[in-house]
Amino acid sequence: MKALKLLPILTLIVLFSLTSCSSEPLDEDINTIEVPATPQAKLIEIEIMELINAHRISIGLNTLENHDTVKAVALTHTNYMIEENNVSHDYFFLRKQSLEVNASANEVTENVGYGFYTAEGVVNAWLASPGHRANIEGDHTDFDVSAEQNSEGKWYFTNMFIKR
Repeated sequence: MKALKLLPILTLIVLFSLTSCSSEPLDEDINTIEVPATPQAKLIEIEIMELINAHRISIGLNTLENHDTVKAVALTHTNYMIEENNVSHDYFFLRKQSLEVNASANEVTENVGYGFYTAEGVVNAWLASPGHRANIEGDHTDFDVSAEQNSEGKWYFTNMFIKR
């Protein structure tokens, strides 16, 4: 595996090595863990968030706030899936831990997807799946999404939800 493909994963592993597998109390430096810079939202990402919030409103739920830290963490996973050419929830525990530390998340869930060409397509697919739908309709406060294209132009998606 090329070193560049491992960079997002290695970054997260290094960032969390201070807290992994330890029963000792966290020291105050844990709050200084940095997440990647948040990229500018793409139109498809904005549309996905709008469709999710419209669905939540239609069933009487609160809207969710977009969250830059959630987006940055989601982006690391989207890039990983593209590099691996595989849709997965690999290393979810690291993303969850990052959001607990850096976004004060008490709960974290995620939806992933691949190959859809529109916001409507991916959101409709998530809503048709009971597990993904449960994440969309969950008791969350914030969310964000990362949508990136591979070299062939196919979209990969990571949609993360948190409750603070």
